Amino acid sequence: MIGVAVLGATGSIGTSTLEVIKRHGARFRPIALTANRQVEPLFEQCIEYRPEYAVMADDDSAQQLRDRLQEVGVGVEVLSGLDGLKRVATLPQVDYVMAAIVGAAGLEPTLAAASAGKRVLLANKEALVMSGRLFMDTIRESGAELLPVDSEHNAIHQCMPADRKNGLAGAGVSKILLTASGGPFRTTPLEQFADITPEQACSHPNWVMGRKISVDSATMMNKGLEVIEACWLFDAEPEQIQVVLHPQSVIHSMIQYTDGSVLAQLGNPDMRTPIAHALAWPERMDSGVPPLDLFAIARLDFEAPDFSRFPCLRLAYEAIQAGGTCPAILNAANEIAVQAFLDRRLNFATIPDVIEATLGNVSSCPAESLTAVLAGDAAAREQATQLISQKEGQSWA
Repeated sequence: MIGVAVLGATGSIGTSTLEVIKRHGARFRPIALTANRQVEPLFEQCIEYRPEYAVMADDDSAQQLRDRLQEVGVGVEVLSGLDGLKRVATLPQVDYVMAAIVGAAGLEPTLAAASAGKRVLLANKEALVMSGRLFMDTIRESGAELLPVDSEHNAIHQCMPADRKNGLAGAGVSKILLTASGGPFRTTPLEQFADITPEQACSHPNWVMGRKISVDSATMMNKGLEVIEACWLFDAEPEQIQVVLHPQSVIHSMIQYTDGSVLAQLGNPDMRTPIAHALAWPERMDSGVPPLDLFAIARLDFEAPDFSRFPCLRLAYEAIQAGGTCPAILNAANEIAVQAFLDRRLNFATIPDVIEATLGNVSSCPAESLTAVLAGDAAAREQATQLISQKEGQSWA
């Protein structure tokens, strides 16, 4: 039995992971499940999957969960906070760690899992965005396995040659074609962006996702973060990664080779496919996803992204080019701006303004330690929060 810790068990990736694990119950066992403050959903998962450990974000939520489990006589050890997350990510009986905590909060437990030599199933792209060099060095030094779960990076992984010791060029790869749906506002007139509501931004045309990542998809910051993640995962330069708008979300990404070949990974837009691939790799197993019906799809469309429509994508390219703690600053400012939008304190059109102003006001430094990364993150959060408070109800022009 392979022991699995699911960090972010109540989110969309976490619940999909548990569905795949349940389908293969003779092979995988959930050892630990974690949530933020969603006591009732995690309680229900503990009843169904009977993990050894559960972790909540704070002591109050942990005590509520502990009390609920005691009422029904289920013996799950309940932990709390960052220490609890790092503990379950490094348990000796845990072989695989699904890193699906959204945002910067997932960095330290994911890094702990890497340090402990686990197979890290990476759905938390922010860990690599914030601490790319540090994270990849940790993977190499500990002997951990890193398998991408984002549908795009998982597709790239499937299409890449196994031997890339001499870099992409040495492996015959000329370009990574990173696909993007374009989100719900791909064709919306720009003059309407200021009136977009959180409900509209969270209604993705193809994928079922959490609120934060849905907004990131709508601004295409999610794709920008994926560009940064791909640079680290595949040792690629930013200019080797081309974003391609593909509204059907059937081709999850492509690799262009120097001989003119282009390899693509296709499938229905369902996260259980890359999750099953990462769990079973190098084997294959049933994910529960219906097979792709090419005749029903009938057509595949492609467009170049418009940076004037999606300035967050431009900012992400600029951040990875600048290096240092710039990607961490970018990510932190985005998290603050997106939450302000979801709280109706910031309009959709000014999300990139907050990020760009924060990048201009917070100094970058080499991202050589976790302390430096976290300091950049904290400074960016403070600056973005101040900017939003100062500009609330005012024009950014």
